Amino acid sequence: MPNHPSGHPDALGPVTADVPEKIRTPRMAKSKFAAATKAGVAETAAAPKAEFSFALKPVDIARYLNRFVIGQREAKKVLSVALCDHFQHVRFTLEGNAAPFYQKQNVLLLGPTGVGKTHLIRSAAELIGVPFVKADATKFSETGYVGGDVDDLVRDLVRRAGGDVKKAEHGIIYLDEVDKLATRGESGGRDVSGRGVQTNLLKLMEDGDVPLVSPNDMTGQLQSAMSAMRGGATQPETINTRHILFIVSGAFSGITEIIRQRAGTLPGKNQSPVDQLNSRVTTADLIAYGLEPEFIGRLPVRVACHSLNADDLFAVLRRSESSLIHQYERAFTAYGIACEFKDDGLRELANLAATENTGARGLMTICERVFRDFKFKLPSSRVKKFSVTARLVEAPAAELRRLLGGSQIKPPVHTHRKRQ
Repeated sequence: MPNHPSGHPDALGPVTADVPEKIRTPRMAKSKFAAATKAGVAETAAAPKAEFSFALKPVDIARYLNRFVIGQREAKKVLSVALCDHFQHVRFTLEGNAAPFYQKQNVLLLGPTGVGKTHLIRSAAELIGVPFVKADATKFSETGYVGGDVDDLVRDLVRRAGGDVKKAEHGIIYLDEVDKLATRGESGGRDVSGRGVQTNLLKLMEDGDVPLVSPNDMTGQLQSAMSAMRGGATQPETINTRHILFIVSGAFSGITEIIRQRAGTLPGKNQSPVDQLNSRVTTADLIAYGLEPEFIGRLPVRVACHSLNADDLFAVLRRSESSLIHQYERAFTAYGIACEFKDDGLRELANLAATENTGARGLMTICERVFRDFKFKLPSSRVKKFSVTARLVEAPAAELRRLLGGSQIKPPVHTHRKRQ
């Protein structure tokens, strides 16, 4: 296989090359928690009473992720290894092979917005078949102040597992915008959303017990008490976080200046200067940015996601199984209109999206701008088919007039009352 650089659409080879049949099933066909997957924790998720199992290999996970996320070769490799190491450890432990000194490989993803960080984690969780919770770090505050409590993340995991505590204990918690927890310098007031939240996360990220019912949730406390009085089935009062994998991410805007001051001039590579610098981030850089040493110490696995250029965005549209064009094809099909995307049209959409500097999110911005009037007027016309070409993307209003010029607008349906 050619050794393509990270970010190349073929970095991990053809989308389904060497992918085991067990993970080729399209995502849409999967039942809850990827029950169609024969190997892995999916069996546990589909049947809560089944014994925990995990049989995936890092290459299996990486190639599966390649179906939905374009590029990010290094991130896929690092994430796949970390996931396999973690869940193999969980399997060994549950089989009686204890590892008392095992350190969890919690992951830190670094990279700009819209490059696929969330998509990577969500897709991996679906493949493995474990409960998955995503939250933004900005919603939490130190316990006792206004805002969410970090323990709610674990309780949400139990809810995602349908109340099955054992299943939730093998889940994945993904915390985005963790860079917003950084504290720069000393302030006159009490910090309730930065250092305090980092401190509260420490016990969860390593090995802690979280009450299933929040002490501040009076309704939950009453329901738990009533259930106990009725003599119902005894439920565990806490959930242990020892086997829950934590993955955090953030754009870390401005950290490149810290890295540049330390690393100096970088040798020329086939990467943007920001990507080059992010790939060389160290613990000292993250501490200088404002994160606590104890917090960073519990995130031993770190990887930088690269920004997306026009070629990457074209590949996202053309090759990803979760491509945005499927959404637009479906929207027009609902009105009996066939929408065909040509490569030159996709290329022009990608070029425009690249100027937005918001990664793959820019594709939605551009598509909504281009197709807004098409979605408004074509359902009421007699047009049954049209192609998205570069000419249409460059001048959507003119192409819409051309399409409607050879087609009459359907007359509106009126309901007339008979005059008395």
